[in-house]
Amino acid sequence: MNKVAIYPGTFDPITYGHIDVIKKSLKLFDKIVVAVSDVSNKNYLFNSNERIDIVNKALFKDLKLNRKKILVVSFSSLTTDLCKKYKSNVILRGLRAVSDFEYEFQLAGMNRKLNNNIETIFLMSDVENQIISSKFVKEIVKLNGDIKKFTTKSTIKSLKEKYE
Repeated sequence: MNKVAIYPGTFDPITYGHIDVIKKSLKLFDKIVVAVSDVSNKNYLFNSNERIDIVNKALFKDLKLNRKKILVVSFSSLTTDLCKKYKSNVILRGLRAVSDFEYEFQLAGMNRKLNNNIETIFLMSDVENQIISSKFVKEIVKLNGDIKKFTTKSTIKSLKEKYE
């Protein structure tokens, strides 16, 4: 039986923190659905098609991860509906610091109330990547800072093109 996990997020842009979670989850599941949120109440730097392209390039071009084990999709539904669509009962969430936990705990509880067959699994990125956030990466690149330690080459290129 294929064990599928859903990893939802904005990925605006994808960082090494996100990538750590994906790599760790590949050891636990047969397939990971990286679900790029397209909820309209957020103020994204990149639209959903751009973010999907950036994630695909980062995972498959830069890092050469296995395309057969990762599917990158856009979604604007409830994550629990996405789980149903991909026959998954697992939602993956990344934790950076204790400050993330309260929000993530509430979100996991709400998802559990929506569908009590769904479990949320929290994974931490490696210590050196726990401080990385998409928000900070965007701020650093906007101010012409070096973000090589935070994300992949193709993502850096996309960010620089956006701010030119």
